[in-house]
Amino acid sequence: MQGQVKKMRSQLAADPSQPVQYELPIGDQLVALNPLIGKPIKLVYTGKITCIHCNRAIKKSFNQGYCYPCFSSLAQCDLCIMKPETCHFAAGTCREPAWGEEFCFQPHIVYLANSSGIKVGITRQTQIPTRWIDQGAVQALPIFKVQSRYLSGLIEVAIAKHVSDKTSWQQMLKSKAEAVDLRAKRDELIALCQAELADIAQRFEPQALEFLADEAVVDIHFPVDSYPVKVKSFNLDKNPEVSGILHGIKGQYLLLDTGVINIRKVTGYELEFSA
Repeated sequence: MQGQVKKMRSQLAADPSQPVQYELPIGDQLVALNPLIGKPIKLVYTGKITCIHCNRAIKKSFNQGYCYPCFSSLAQCDLCIMKPETCHFAAGTCREPAWGEEFCFQPHIVYLANSSGIKVGITRQTQIPTRWIDQGAVQALPIFKVQSRYLSGLIEVAIAKHVSDKTSWQQMLKSKAEAVDLRAKRDELIALCQAELADIAQRFEPQALEFLADEAVVDIHFPVDSYPVKVKSFNLDKNPEVSGILHGIKGQYLLLDTGVINIRKVTGYELEFSA
């Protein structure tokens, strides 16, 4: 089959002991990937790229699938999406105020995750557990629920002084992270950040920030039969054909015996897929 590729769809299995279920959107079709574990697959880049927002044909994509005009004008591509603490909505300079009101001023979750180690992160409440799966987290724990992306960013910055806010994708793909006590780590970090968190809370209405004391740790299992000893990443712009035995799927990566490919990175590319 052939068509424009978008990020893989994922869903936790009904049985929490079973692996995440993955589908690859290609054109108008969805490819169920879990049944292909252990089998040969091939991806061929046709040379065509389409912006995932405006659908114009482009030669190079920006920010995982956008043309340059969209990248430079859309609020969803602004720096404040990656660094919410830099939100400039209140200054009246948001690229798309209506978009900001819809997506940034809604409940967000500050969480701890265990992917390549413990990290702090944020996401819209509606993106749970998708965000955790996309990061390759084997455990996740919501710790705060807040009423805006900006507020979640302030809390993340405070906690990130004591724990990473990034995932090492190479380490995440080499093995399954060892289980850790996320609830104990949460309590440790909140104690360390107590003064900063109190200062942040005083700047907002009481209902804007909620500590999630009773949340359970979510365990996530990925469909991987073997991890690569050495991570070799494919670049379709340099080598348009990727083939090999599919040994697993983790985050937005396909793990082949010949290397790994980040599907999120090639969003908008037209690919031929065969298995």
